Amino acid sequence: MADRPLQIGIDARELTGQPTGVGRYLAGLLREWTPAATPHRFTLFVPHDRLAEPVVQFLPALNAKVVVVPTATPGTWWEQSRLPAAAARAGIDAWFSPGYSLPLRLGCPSVVAIHDLSFFAHPEWFGWREGMRRRWLARAAAGRARAVITISAFSAGEIARWLRVAHERIRLAAPGAPAIASTPAGRRAPIALFVGSLFNRRRIPEMIQAFAAAASAVPGAQLILVGDNRTHPRIDPGALARALGVGDRVVWRAYVSDADLEALYDRARVFLFLSEYEGFAMTPLEALAHGVPPVLLDTPVAREVYGSAATLVSDDGGRASLAQALIDLLTDDAAHAEATARGRALLSRYRWSDAAAVVMAALEEAARSR
Repeated sequence: MADRPLQIGIDARELTGQPTGVGRYLAGLLREWTPAATPHRFTLFVPHDRLAEPVVQFLPALNAKVVVVPTATPGTWWEQSRLPAAAARAGIDAWFSPGYSLPLRLGCPSVVAIHDLSFFAHPEWFGWREGMRRRWLARAAAGRARAVITISAFSAGEIARWLRVAHERIRLAAPGAPAIASTPAGRRAPIALFVGSLFNRRRIPEMIQAFAAAASAVPGAQLILVGDNRTHPRIDPGALARALGVGDRVVWRAYVSDADLEALYDRARVFLFLSEYEGFAMTPLEALAHGVPPVLLDTPVAREVYGSAATLVSDDGGRASLAQALIDLLTDDAAHAEATARGRALLSRYRWSDAAAVVMAALEEAARSR
């Protein structure tokens, strides 16, 4: 098997529509798997042909084809009932699922990526049916796969703890940092930016409360939230902002195009991301590449991934400490420049080429074990 190019199948549904974390991770890997980098061929299985525009742009550079396995509901039923047969017809040698679960009846070896286990560690953040489904699928996928890919040492420990996966079966492939973007001339706007799906663990109320406390000291300050609202129980960011008297200074957008997101990163002055549980958190890395220093909740994974490159705030400091950190970065040019320099120094640690090499090695090893 190792003497010939492999046919690698990929569950690529997260590259359709509006890609978020899993889709952006998969896209980062695929960009590295060019014919110059690997002889293997890729088949991307999708539920429809509406690939995201950035994917359409880089796909011609890959030794890849797209196979549409049509369905109106590209969820668990599609994954479990349609993909095994589609993979068999395509002659797949090894399979990669980038997002927590995989088709359990595949006839070929498989590798799965599990980015975090929030649905095990904090089941209260999920509806009972959704949480049960996620836990069952992740446990079954980890048991079935030849290797489990994850994105931080913290998540590797969680996988070993909750899924009882042996450490030697876990491969660490952290996301890569974007290329450093040029910073527009002139002073940035007093914008605090959040990018990511809205989850309860990301402390949306505390973020808006801290901004409201800081806003009185920063004329014209805005908080812009970008991300689909997936909170459970439901949180209404607009209602929270209005109740705190900053309804006209808090903007929530469920999704923006890549071009609009780039423009927001180029205008923002501080990035706010108060998550208490993450596998890695990719968007603060994107912010750093655009010269936007992040303010993060002080957690084990934030210390592991970002360390001194971010301003870490603890629960002990309370809202006043967080508000002061925002005021400093929104108004103090010297503090902002120092924080930006610390962040830029971190970026070379994270390379997509390293992550792609780890995942490819796992796939090749899986194929050899067939």
